[in-house]
Order: sequence, then structure tokens, then C-alpha cells
Amino acid sequence: MVKQERAVRTRRALIDAAAAVFAEEGYVPSSLATISKRAGVSNGALHFHFENKRALAQAVEEAAVDVIHELVRLSGNAGTSALQALVDATHGLVGCLSDDIVVRAGFDLSAERALGAETGLMRTWHAWVAETLHRAEAEGHLAPGVSPDDAAAAIVAVTVGFEVLAGDDPQWLAERRIVGFWELLLPGITTQDHPVSARPDAGDDKRPDFLGT
Repeated sequence: MVKQERAVRTRRALIDAAAAVFAEEGYVPSSLATISKRAGVSNGALHFHFENKRALAQAVEEAAVDVIHELVRLSGNAGTSALQALVDATHGLVGCLSDDIVVRAGFDLSAERALGAETGLMRTWHAWVAETLHRAEAEGHLAPGVSPDDAAAAIVAVTVGFEVLAGDDPQWLAERRIVGFWELLLPGITTQDHPVSARPDAGDDKRPDFLGT
């Protein structure tokens, strides 16, 4: 049991270290030696858990996907409309991108050409946003003529764009940015009889307080 717990901690340390190194140096220039040193483990221990750098990058992104799954679960509380859940989730995502190096690195890796086509994290976020907007349409809360898929593309582009721009200026992940975005977008996509707050719904914190592995 002790050995198993140590292995779990080592794997977690490697994922965290890889996320930090990928975020600082980029995927291609980074080295496994740098990652193992950052994690405080030997190269042998790293290779015991991960065959190569690609496998480690995949583990980082999978950990970030787990956070996104938990984030959208927290946003879908009973009684919350689909559109309000979407607003809440984007606030939670921006908070995670600001505070959680694994989520931030996961989004960077999902756009990394060296890893191939668009990978799981971006697909997960895009699919959930589109699904939620289709639910909003079924609830009768989307304005006539609004395409859920077109709205999803715009929302994903903006949220991912905030993460990219924050690489040079962290203020792009400030709450006022996402509030301003929703204040601009909501009047054009919602019905007049269904008000939606541009701020996260008051109550439970919509940001996960753990990282999945």
C-alpha cells in the first residue's frame, strides 16, 4: 500500500512538473531531464511511469480534462438553466486557467501541432459548450435565429483566446473580461423573458478544488 501511494505521488509530481515546464518552455523545446529534475525524481522513475514525452503530455492533458469534467458537473446544479450553467462554467474555466498550471498547459498542448490534430481537451470543452447551447434552445431560451453551433464556436474561440492572450498579459483572465464578454453576447442570444446573469450564479463555488489523474 505504501509503495502504491508513493507511485501515485510520483506520477502526480511528474504531471505537475511537466505542466509547468511545458507552459514555460513549450512542448517541443522541453526535455524529460528538465521535467524529472523539476519533479525531484530520477530519469528512471520518469520512464517507469511514462514511456516518452508524448505520453507525459497526454497525461497532462488527461488530468486537465478531468478538471473540465468536474467543472461542468459543478455548473449543472438542479434548477440552473442551461445558459446560466454555461456562464458559470466559463467563469470556472477562466479561474482554472488563471490558477491551475495543469489546465493551462492542457489547453496549450491541445493546440500543439507536434502532437497532431486537435486533441481531447479542446474537443471536450467544445462538445460541452455546444451540447449546453442545444439544451438552451430546447428550453426555449435562445433567441430566434441563433444557431447553437455558431454560438458555441464563438464562445470556445473567445475562452481559448483569453488563455492565449494571458500568456503575455494575465489580466486577460481577470473576471471583468469574462463578465464583459457575456454582457456583450447575452443580449443577442437570449430571449427577453429569460434573464441570464453575466456573473456566476451566487452560491456554491463552480471551480473544482482538485485535479483528477
